[in-house]
Amino acid sequence: MKKISFILSFLFLNISFGQVTYREKTSLLGSPFEITVVANDSLEGKKYCESAINEVKRIEHLISDWIPTTQISQVNQKAGLEPVKVDTEVFNLVERAIKISKLTEGAFDISYASMDKIWKFDGSMTQMPTPEAIKKSVEKVGYQNIILNSQEKTIFLKNKGMKLGLGGIGQGYIADKVKELLQKEGCKAGLVNVSGDINTWGTQTNGNPWNVALVNPLNKSKVFATFSFI
Repeated sequence: MKKISFILSFLFLNISFGQVTYREKTSLLGSPFEITVVANDSLEGKKYCESAINEVKRIEHLISDWIPTTQISQVNQKAGLEPVKVDTEVFNLVERAIKISKLTEGAFDISYASMDKIWKFDGSMTQMPTPEAIKKSVEKVGYQNIILNSQEKTIFLKNKGMKLGLGGIGQGYIADKVKELLQKEGCKAGLVNVSGDINTWGTQTNGNPWNVALVNPLNKSKVFATFSFI
């Protein structure tokens, strides 16, 4: 999750039944972020979008492993040394990730961040890594070595060099939390898109469900499927 940088923000109004659709696009967490809300007017829409962006920033400063002062970064820094006390929110998210790891028998593992980067996808690799190099690169990966203390709300990584990265679960979590926050603030409908992790509630101003298009990965100018959130 890289440093926040705003790249674009714009207003999109669709006046229908006394409501407007307000949308902002920007870059958060080092990835595209889009929030669309249905509001009574543009001022209310802007307020909702600001709340959403502030919620993303709040969570980023808890769980990012790019920002050295976050709680997850502190857990990584103390790997093999001592447990780190974290907020209940952070603890619960890591606990959920470990449950998913158990269900998938390790196919999903937030300790993947411990891997040595032996694979390169910029065209510079001239040969495959050796079996020994591959084995060594993952020797510090293993959700079984993430030790949680539910009473103290601490997280401890048993081995030095272990690292947690919540990118695989964090973006969907953020989308859920943004939806939850805006609903509490009275926003009746919206769509939040955190780099492809999408959540919606309510309907568009015309009463139709929110529609999402899937882009053809081999031809990004074409859509090969659409579906509606009901």
